[in-house]
Amino acid sequence: MRYAMVVEYDGTNYAGWQRQKNAVSVQQKIEEALEIVLGVKTIIYASGRTDSGVHAEGQVAHFECEKELNTRRTTYSINSLLPSDIKLQNIFSVAPDFHAQYSAKRKTYVYRSYVNECPSPLKDRFYARILPPVDVEKMKRASKALVGKHDFKAFCSTGSSIQSTVREIYEFNILERDDEIIFEITGNGFLYNMVRIIVGTLYFIGKGKLPETAIEEMLSTGKRKLGGKTYPACGLCLKKVEYIDAD
Repeated sequence: MRYAMVVEYDGTNYAGWQRQKNAVSVQQKIEEALEIVLGVKTIIYASGRTDSGVHAEGQVAHFECEKELNTRRTTYSINSLLPSDIKLQNIFSVAPDFHAQYSAKRKTYVYRSYVNECPSPLKDRFYARILPPVDVEKMKRASKALVGKHDFKAFCSTGSSIQSTVREIYEFNILERDDEIIFEITGNGFLYNMVRIIVGTLYFIGKGKLPETAIEEMLSTGKRKLGGKTYPACGLCLKKVEYIDAD
């Protein structure tokens, strides 16, 4: 039988989702707990990798199990073995052809930041700090160019082996709350460091270091050097993965 799980984790102490030889990953911790509970070595397949330091509210992964599970009890048992910064939200049965990565239709990431001269010990684990002033209206205007299907080659860090850099962004919103600026982006997929490069470029636009046309120029030329820096991993969180096309 095939089962899926929704995972929430604080990625601060991990070298990303995927198993690695010389570092501790989120996948490793869950597979170790799953092996103890099921009594057999089990591989889990996620909707996609999250990089070192990136968080998740709704990562989805699937695995195979020969026996039928009491999903509630299994969730509880696995969580009892996991560290406090990784927890399963639930486990549920899925169709035999379900695949956490290839069946996904939409992914939503959130990037959280706050504007302040001084660091905030209560925020710095999950937010990126930027120095004032920053023109949010400029960022909102520039971000409109991101929506739609584009070649996002200029928004991908080196080191990616992906063949196609074409992706479609369905929604992009910038929200303000007190001293916080929250970026929420939904698309059919994302390149290596794509969201963090987008955020960094928008910040440079908001601070007057880049023109409002920078996003359009990056999309048309494919040149990474026209954008801003890649912003820190701590602000990025995989919010949810959707498997049914939106109406």
